[in-house]
Amino acid sequence: MDKVVVLGIGNILLADEGIGVLAVKVLEEFFEIPHEKVELVDGGVGSFQLLPYIEKAKKLLVIDAIAKGSPPGTFHNFTKDTLPKQILEKLSIHEVSFLDILTLAEMRGFSPEDLVVLGLEPEILEMRYELSPSVKANFIPLIEAVVSQLKDWGIELVPKKDLRRWEELLFVNRP
Repeated sequence: MDKVVVLGIGNILLADEGIGVLAVKVLEEFFEIPHEKVELVDGGVGSFQLLPYIEKAKKLLVIDAIAKGSPPGTFHNFTKDTLPKQILEKLSIHEVSFLDILTLAEMRGFSPEDLVVLGLEPEILEMRYELSPSVKANFIPLIEAVVSQLKDWGIELVPKKDLRRWEELLFVNRP
C-alpha cells in the first residue's frame, strides 16, 4: 500500500507517556489531513492490534515519549537507519516492545519502506493527565517536526486552527 501511517503511541493517563496519542489528536484537530494519503492512528497501548497498520504502511511515522536519558523535553528524531535497537526495545506498547511488533511484521513479509520515530524525552511518567512543563514547552516543535517530515514525504498538511491553542484539547473529553 502507498499510504503513510502516523502512529501515536503511549498512555495519556501517565503524563508525558501520552505525547504520541496527544500528537495524533492535535494533528487531526488542527490540520486538514489528506486521508487518501495519510492515516492517523491513535495507537494508545494497542500491542498486537497495531500490526495491520504497520503492515500496510509504505512509510511509518511513530510519535512517542522516548526515554534516552537526555534532559526532559529533548527532541529525538530517528530514521530506520539511525534508530538504536535499545530505543526500539524501550518503545513499549503495553507489554510488547515496538521492536517485537516490527519484527513480527517483517517476518510476515511486511516492512515499511521508511520508518521515522519522533519524540520527546519524558519528565513525568506517573498517573497524571497533564504534561510536564518541559514536554509541554517542546510540544509545538514536535508537531512542527511531524508536519515537516510529512512534507519531506510529499504530503502537505494545511493548518485549520492556530496550533498555539493545542492545549484546549487537554480539557475536552477528559477521562
